[in-house]
Amino acid sequence: MVNVKGKNIEKLKKGDKIKIDGTEMEIDAHYVMMEHGKTKEMAIECFDKKKDEDFQIRYFDDNVENSMDVYKLVEIVYNKIEVKKVEW
Repeated sequence: MVNVKGKNIEKLKKGDKIKIDGTEMEIDAHYVMMEHGKTKEMAIECFDKKKDEDFQIRYFDDNVENSMDVYKLVEIVYNKIEVKKVEW
């Protein structure tokens, strides 16, 4: 996965835009899912207004490049999906 950065990922907040494989999404929330000692497992919840789809980007704050995974909400469960590019 290729990550293209505009600003530090930890500064992204509700209302900011993020792209997943070229599709622009709006961020709904950015929060700590779980703390693992000094490392935080983070989640960014975002949505595609045009398709009415919800996504979640998960990463560890100390290793963003190698730990990022993208999930799509199907019914009530987030399922991991393969993506080529995440831009912010």
